[in-house]
Amino acid sequence: MAEKERPTFEEALDKLEGIVEKLSNQDITLERSVKLYEEGLRLSKICTETLEQATLKIEQIDKTTNSDSEGA
Repeated sequence: MAEKERPTFEEALDKLEGIVEKLSNQDITLERSVKLYEEGLRLSKICTETLEQATLKIEQIDKTTNSDSEGA
C-alpha cells in the first residue's frame, strides 16, 4: 500500500485547525473524537518536524552568513 503524501506545513495546520473545531462540537461521538485526536497528533508531529527543520536551516544560513562577513 502506498504511503499518503505528506502534507505541507500549511495544509497540516489547516487540517489541525479543522480538527480542533470538530472536537469542540458537543454532539461528536467518542469514537469520532478518538479518531480525530489521533489524526491531530499526526498532523501536530508533522508541523513540529517542519518547524524544527526550518529552524535548523535558518541557523545554518546564519552561521554561514556570519562566517562569510567575518572574513570580509
